[in-house]
Amino acid sequence: MITIIAIESSCDETAASVCRDGIIRSNIIATQAIHEKYGGVVPELASRAHMQNIVMVVDRALQEADTNIEEVDAFAFTQAPGLMGALLVGASFVKSLALSKQKPLIAVHHMQAHVMANLIPEEGKKIPDFPFLCLTVSGGHTQIVLCKSSAQMEVIGETLDDAAGEAFDKTAKILGLPYPGGPLIEKYGKTGNAGMYSFPEPQIPGLDFSFSGLKTAILYFLQKNTAAEPDFINNHLADICASVQQRIVSILLNKFKKAITQTGVRQICLAGGVSANIVLREAFTDLGKRMHCESFIPSFTYCTDNAAMIAITAYYKFQQKDFCGLDITPQARAGW
Repeated sequence: MITIIAIESSCDETAASVCRDGIIRSNIIATQAIHEKYGGVVPELASRAHMQNIVMVVDRALQEADTNIEEVDAFAFTQAPGLMGALLVGASFVKSLALSKQKPLIAVHHMQAHVMANLIPEEGKKIPDFPFLCLTVSGGHTQIVLCKSSAQMEVIGETLDDAAGEAFDKTAKILGLPYPGGPLIEKYGKTGNAGMYSFPEPQIPGLDFSFSGLKTAILYFLQKNTAAEPDFINNHLADICASVQQRIVSILLNKFKKAITQTGVRQICLAGGVSANIVLREAFTDLGKRMHCESFIPSFTYCTDNAAMIAITAYYKFQQKDFCGLDITPQARAGW
């Protein structure tokens, strides 16, 4: 029996999870509401909140899993990428536990963990077989990943500038919506006409993405229309949100469709915080049907930042004896 406790602290969620023999026994997340009034995550405040929450979160994760620290076989943590101060809190805490208990230490890449969230066993849900393609969409990353095994993942397409999640959040900020804005774009877009306004789709060669031009186009569109109609945003908020959302989703799936065609892989996965977006989930599933692919999407709990995805990744790493030493350091930016 292999029992692993994992900690996620890359941004503004303090999370801990216990995994036993590949089954998630607990997944505790403490959110940080303090950032809302600043319109985004404040790194120093995030680090302090992690320090306040981490002991409580780990204790709750162990209790919910009906286990104790002495039964843990390995300790895992998010090493990269993320906010340096936030990563340091999680890394330092887990290193101390591993050292005191003389147990293996496992470092996990945050984006690899998002992909591996698709392998978390859930009742009534099938998990993908290798190889599979994964569209990973978050606030900081947008990638197409070819997954040959849990240890062989290749990024075959990624954003050249801004991530899709950032396009959602920055659009929301321009519209005057509070942070986090992405879910509000989805909320208001439910009653809007997605075909009301047309925004450009970047013509980027290959499998890479770009969202900076779209953000600029949205800004100019709003400036032009508010100049003619001062209350334009309030009067047409639902249609604006629906149209912006539809364009972001089409950019993502048009590239992913191209990746399916080029690789011939017919098992496809969605991952990352933006994969919680209902419009994207439905369009992704529909694309799978049209391309004769088998589609997989994690439950909402495992889409946004959480420790269960760190734990399942660590479980596969444990089987490969992919451990690290106490000299390992967090990295704000890191490739695969």
